[in-house]
Amino acid sequence: MSTKINIKNLPVGYQSVISNGRHAILGDEPIPSKGTDLGFSPVELLLAGISMCKVATIRNVARRKGWEIGEVDAQLEQRAVRQPNGSFKTTVESNIQIQGNLTEEQRELLVQEADNCYVTRLVRGEWEFQESAPLEPVVA
Repeated sequence: MSTKINIKNLPVGYQSVISNGRHAILGDEPIPSKGTDLGFSPVELLLAGISMCKVATIRNVARRKGWEIGEVDAQLEQRAVRQPNGSFKTTVESNIQIQGNLTEEQRELLVQEADNCYVTRLVRGEWEFQESAPLEPVVA
């Protein structure tokens, strides 16, 4: 499956209009990083994608099993520590709350499925980053 994102960086702070061709959001950096703090930071966007996948997976599994659930809330927190070789050791802590009349075993299964959601598997998997190709500037 292929996913395409377009970014238009604005000259204010580090604001970027992020679009998939159908929807758009604003990304930025916090004020201490000389951004305007008017949008999600890159790390926040990454965590948002993981957490959205987790809660959607819970809802999907519950629907397939015929379990009635209410709201599903997740809180993710990321900590990155630079290693002596310059790489990062990153830890993501996740807490999930599922409303509904579920047994403890059902809740545990739903959380296990969430921890194995598609985006989490992508992030844990092997990535190959190809060098960026410069595009010709658009002349107005």
